[in-house]
Amino acid sequence: QVQLVESGGGLVQPGGSLRLSCAASGFTFSKYAIWWYRQAPGKEREYVAMISSNSGITNYANSVKGRFAISRDNAKNTVYLQMNSLKPEDTAMYYCNTVMQSRHYWGQGTQVTVSS
Repeated sequence: QVQLVESGGGLVQPGGSLRLSCAASGFTFSKYAIWWYRQAPGKEREYVAMISSNSGITNYANSVKGRFAISRDNAKNTVYLQMNSLKPEDTAMYYCNTVMQSRHYWGQGTQVTVSS
């Protein structure tokens, strides 16, 4: 059974940092790319970042480029999203995602709130 479990969210002041984790199980983690998405209240879910199976390719939404960094540890079946210089507009529920045989799998999300 494929499972993705996000953690690491919380309340942080503008300019602060958080590191999100996405722990995977139930599939051969090292063979699959992982995506991070986020969804703010009243808005559509939006793409944040992705990392290829062997970390050779990373990509970021323009809104987070230069502030966020995605990485993975295939030995721990975990993907990380390091978020620096956080802004109030980064406030959202953050989800990790993978795709296998055209089917999308999502975690339950972790809430990030950026506020003073």
